[in-house]
Amino acid sequence: MPSHLSADRPAAQPPGRGSVEALITQTRRLKGEVDAVRRDAQSYGSDPEERWQRALYDLALHQLDDLDQHLAQLRDGPLPVAPATTEALPAAAVPVASGEADRGSLLSRVGSAEWNLLTDEASWSGELYQILGLVPDTPALTLDELPSLVLDDDRAKLTAMVTDCLVDAKPIDGEFRVVRPDGLTRTVHMMGEPVLDADGSTASMWAVLRDVSELRRSQRTVRETRDSLQRQRHQAQTEHRLAVELQEAVLPPWRGSLRLPRRGPQTLDLAARCLPSETGALIGGDWYDAIELSDGDTLLSVGDLTGHGVTVTSGMAMLLGALRGMAMAGTQPGQLMVWLNQLLDATVQPALGSAVCCRYRPATRTLVWAQAGHPAPLLFRDGTGCMLSAPDGVLLGATSGAGYGQAEVTLEPGDLLLLHTDGLVPGHSSADSLDRLLGLAPRFGTAGTAQDCVRAVVEEFGESGREDEACVLIAKVSE
Repeated sequence: MPSHLSADRPAAQPPGRGSVEALITQTRRLKGEVDAVRRDAQSYGSDPEERWQRALYDLALHQLDDLDQHLAQLRDGPLPVAPATTEALPAAAVPVASGEADRGSLLSRVGSAEWNLLTDEASWSGELYQILGLVPDTPALTLDELPSLVLDDDRAKLTAMVTDCLVDAKPIDGEFRVVRPDGLTRTVHMMGEPVLDADGSTASMWAVLRDVSELRRSQRTVRETRDSLQRQRHQAQTEHRLAVELQEAVLPPWRGSLRLPRRGPQTLDLAARCLPSETGALIGGDWYDAIELSDGDTLLSVGDLTGHGVTVTSGMAMLLGALRGMAMAGTQPGQLMVWLNQLLDATVQPALGSAVCCRYRPATRTLVWAQAGHPAPLLFRDGTGCMLSAPDGVLLGATSGAGYGQAEVTLEPGDLLLLHTDGLVPGHSSADSLDRLLGLAPRFGTAGTAQDCVRAVVEEFGESGREDEACVLIAKVSE
C-alpha cells in the first residue's frame, strides 16, 4: 500500500481494465434482475415476512450499487479535486453536495485522505469532499479539525481510533457519524494505517472513508423487520399453544367410544373426532360434546365460532360451558339457542357462531333438537340416509332477540345420527358435501360401532387437507 495518496494525482489506468469492465457489466445485469424481483415484491401485502423480504431486496441493491461504483473507481482511478471555480457558491449549491439529489454517489464513493504529522498538512481526494458535503477548494481539515464535523456522541470514538493509530500504530477500522453543512447526518466508515518514517516513528496517517449511511439504513431495516417477524412468530406460537391447551381442556375428556346414559336400556353408542386444518396452525372455535344430564337424558351438541386463535377458543369455551350448565338445569334445546344468542350478543368481542343442540330421552328414544345456522343432523336408517328437517334458527350473535324453533323425532334401534361442523368434506360445496356424507350409508350399515363409523368418515374424507378444522360426532342407538 503506498505511503502517500495524493489528491492531485492524475487518473490512473490500472492493469486488467478489460476484466474490470466485464465485472461491471455482470454487476449491472445482476442489479437489473434483482430490481425486477424487488418491484414485483412491492405488490406484496403488509405481512412482516413480506416486509422483511423487501428489506433484503433493498439491501442487496445497495450492496450491488456499492460494488458497481467501486469497480468504476477501480477502472477510472480517484476523482481529482475540482479546480477553484466554486468559491462564490455556498456548500449547499454545489451539485455533488446536494444530499438526496446525489444519494447514489454519497452511497458509493470512497474518498481518501492523508494527514502529515510533520507539516500538519492534510490532502483529500475529491470524493471525500463530496462525502462530507464540503466545497472542494476549501482547505482539507486537519486531524484536530476533523472532529468538528462529527456528531457529539461519536467524537470520543473517532479520537480513540486516531490516537491508537498514531501512538500505538494500530490500524483504523471503525465508523462514526458526521453532520454535513447541508444538515444531513451521514455514517462514515473509516479504514487507515500509520505511515512510518525511517526511524520507525509515525510520520503521517492515511485513510479511506466511505459513506455507508444507506447501507446501514437497509441493514437496520432488515434487522428490525426480522426482529418484528421473530416476535410475531413467537407470539403466534404462544397463542397457538394456549389455544390447543384450552381446546383440549374444554372438549370432552373421553377418547374412543362412550355409552350414554351409563345405565339402563336404549343407550347411545358415541364416538367423535376433531380433525385439524391442513397447516395445524388454525385453532378455531369448533366443538363437539356429549354429556349425561341429571334426569338421565343425553345432551349432544356440535358448533363453530367464527375465527381462530385464543380469543375464539375462549369464546367457544364460554359458550360450551353455558350450554352445559343450562342443559343441566333442564333448559330445552330451543330456549338454549335463545340464551346462547343473547350471551354471544352481549360479549365484549362480538362474533358469530353456529350450533346444533340435541336432547335424547332414552325411555322413549325421543330426540328434541334445535339449530342456529348450522347443518342439520343426518339420520341413517336401514342402509339409507337423510337430513332432518331443520327448525328455524339464525346464526348465534347475528340478531338480538332472535327466536329459535325446536323439532322432535323418534329414533329406532340401530339408527345412527351424524352431527358435524362445516368443512368436514374438504374442497366441496355444502350440497356436494351432503351427497358425499349420505353416500356413506352402506358403510355405516355394516359398521359395528359408532367408532367404526367415525373411522369410515376419516378414511373417506381424510384426516388432513382441510382449510379449517372440523368436528364429527356419531351417535348410534343400541338395538
